[in-house]
Amino acid sequence: MGEDRVTDIVAALTPCHGGAWEMASAELDAPRGDEVLIRIVATGVCHTDMSVRDQDLPTPLPAVLGHEGAGVIEQVGPDVTTLAVGDHVVLTMTHCGKCTNCVTGHTVYCDNVMPLNFSGRRLDGSPTITCRGEAISGSFFGQSSFATYALASERNAVKVVKDVDLALLGPLGCGIQTGAGTVINVLRPEVGSSIVVFGAGAVGLAAIMAASAVGCTTIIAVDLHDNRLDLARQIGATHAVKAGTDTVETIRELSAGGVDYTLDTTAVPAVIRQSVDVLKMRGRAMLVGVPKPGAEFTLSVMDMLFGKSIGGALEGEATPKSFIPHMIALWKQGKFPFDKLIRFYEFDQINEAVADSESGKTLKPVLRIGAL
Repeated sequence: MGEDRVTDIVAALTPCHGGAWEMASAELDAPRGDEVLIRIVATGVCHTDMSVRDQDLPTPLPAVLGHEGAGVIEQVGPDVTTLAVGDHVVLTMTHCGKCTNCVTGHTVYCDNVMPLNFSGRRLDGSPTITCRGEAISGSFFGQSSFATYALASERNAVKVVKDVDLALLGPLGCGIQTGAGTVINVLRPEVGSSIVVFGAGAVGLAAIMAASAVGCTTIIAVDLHDNRLDLARQIGATHAVKAGTDTVETIRELSAGGVDYTLDTTAVPAVIRQSVDVLKMRGRAMLVGVPKPGAEFTLSVMDMLFGKSIGGALEGEATPKSFIPHMIALWKQGKFPFDKLIRFYEFDQINEAVADSESGKTLKPVLRIGAL
């Protein structure tokens, strides 16, 4: 494949607001500059994909979504220096590499985060995917990995070892990274500290595994689904609480009055309030869920005067080039069993995978797209 040629792909197309994914033939632009062409082996399904489908996030439709891709590099652009054909890579959120936040190591807060990841185009406005003769939204999270091939940049393609099943690794680029990174990089809990994780989906369970790995001794999972709470206990939670009207009181009883840290993955305003109410003095709450547009929550000002704090984080504030290999190393050591969250689906089962994710039946659906 020469630099001036496009690649024929099969993609799962999101045609309209709230619609089902449709399998379609499309054409993918050739890699330019620092771009790489990746044959996708597998990709995770994440809540953010559904948020765009429902237009809670602003990517124009129709679009090829998918942002937890893993695959093998088949072609590199002329400016690529750190990746090569044949490398195994995990794809993650992209960034410009030039703004103040990027050059100071805070790439998830890139000044161009929205146009680069959600506009459906390259930063210069050029499209990467054509379907039925029309340019459509691609470049989702700098990849659009609900497809047999994807374009990424050298910045958001993370080289990984070849002795781990590549099909497992895609979720490390977003959901798993978000949960684990928020604990390890943002909250940084002390050994022996206490934490509550609200929402035991893939992000919340990744946070629980990370909390266990770094030495938290009281780890409380809160969720509506018994199967999620059961798994939370298996991978590190010391307590599991079925969400209900007495959630705050139950957590206070389990933690002798309150906890050091909380993490909310639900983005439900009432649950966010609970995540602050269960903190002890000087406790810290962190928000990572994607809310509905216009969502707001209320807090007790007097309560906040006692040293409590609340904040939010994107992508676990991770540096993916180092953090993704770190998670793989923890997994190899048996300290981060993220594989227990995964259920595989064939590519043409994408609508079943999405439905199972939304119902809570499956924690982390992963689509098998191509052979290694």
